[in-house]
Amino acid sequence: MEYPKSFIFLVGLLLVVSLASLEKVDGAGACGKSSPDNQALKLVPCATAASDKNAAVSSSCCLQVKKMIQNPSCLCAVVLSNTAKFAGVNPEIAITIPKRCNIADRPVGFKCGAYTLP
Repeated sequence: MEYPKSFIFLVGLLLVVSLASLEKVDGAGACGKSSPDNQALKLVPCATAASDKNAAVSSSCCLQVKKMIQNPSCLCAVVLSNTAKFAGVNPEIAITIPKRCNIADRPVGFKCGAYTLP
């Protein structure tokens, strides 16, 4: 299977950013002891769907989002993280992924910065 150059670039960028941001976290934040930038790596399968509202959302993306949405504050922090921003994620589109995955127990109406979970 051949991956598009943009996908390979995204994965490389995420690895570089995550390695650069590895630091000891003493307190618990929105994602517990893991930083939102590190959690963003789990959502690499969502890269295309997070930047293109017409892109299909893969089952591996939906699986990761379903796990992460159990803590909506963490998912929000990941969507708004520097890693997501550098990867070209559009928060307005990314916040629609739980609905596009048909996740029934998503927190509809949850505020994520300037965005509201549909």
